[in-house]
Amino acid sequence: MQTDPATDVFQEHRPVLLGVAYRMLGRVADAEDVVQEAWLRWSSAGREQVREPRAYLVRVTTRLAIDRLRQVQARREAYVGPWLPEPLATDFGDVTTESADTAERAVLAESVTLAVLVVMESLSPLERAVFVLREAFGYPYAEIAAVLERGEAAVRQLAGRARRHVEERRPRFDVDPAQQRDLTERFLAAAAGEDLKGLLSLLAEDVRLVGDSGGKAKAPLRIIESADKVGRFLIGATRGGLAAAEFAYREVNGGVALLVRFAGTLDAVFQIDVVDGRIQTVYIIRNPDKLASLAAS
Repeated sequence: MQTDPATDVFQEHRPVLLGVAYRMLGRVADAEDVVQEAWLRWSSAGREQVREPRAYLVRVTTRLAIDRLRQVQARREAYVGPWLPEPLATDFGDVTTESADTAERAVLAESVTLAVLVVMESLSPLERAVFVLREAFGYPYAEIAAVLERGEAAVRQLAGRARRHVEERRPRFDVDPAQQRDLTERFLAAAAGEDLKGLLSLLAEDVRLVGDSGGKAKAPLRIIESADKVGRFLIGATRGGLAAAEFAYREVNGGVALLVRFAGTLDAVFQIDVVDGRIQTVYIIRNPDKLASLAAS
């Protein structure tokens, strides 16, 4: 069956476009809307004058994402409780390209972690665009300047400011999937068994628990800090409520995540950050709007 060359070209670059848009917006639905709009522009463009399709598509996608980010910032300011990015399954290569080598994949995976995406929320749209294109995808400053229609010197300033901001605020954590999986399993066993002592042995003294419900499910509306407070909250929240739960592990945002279902419906996503063999951060995403895409995949 004959295919449309324009469609083939777009599909070839679609993973990169989705990767850029998701890192810019932190929400799968918004990223997919932006990529769809990029497709509409690509399909109606005078492609005979487009010498480099990838550069053109990344430029269009980035600019659309900047516009969308400015639109949704007010919505996030009114968000009920802490805000976390929408969880993204990364076991299908959604944030990488097939041609990426091991080192590139590691950089791409780190740039899509919940911790990094949360820090990027405090960047301006332009800073975020520069950071994503430079740090995640390795674009030269000259190309980023062309994408943003800014001078290269200005882009370098934006990149430096964004990098310093992220480095100062990005939590340190160990990247070891086996250790993360082991601690997640022990965490689940202790919480389900109402074993406060066992749970406390897994938590760092200054552990933080961040729950995202958007006011649409039960979750703390403030960040909980300290091992004792987090441990007691988890024991109280899970007491008698996990007997009917179904559990599964999956790679989400570049790390191991625990998916909790009731009667087949995805109810929560748990993920942890680990530092020096202890749980440093617990993320709980329960907003049903943010779970829909992951449940469908």
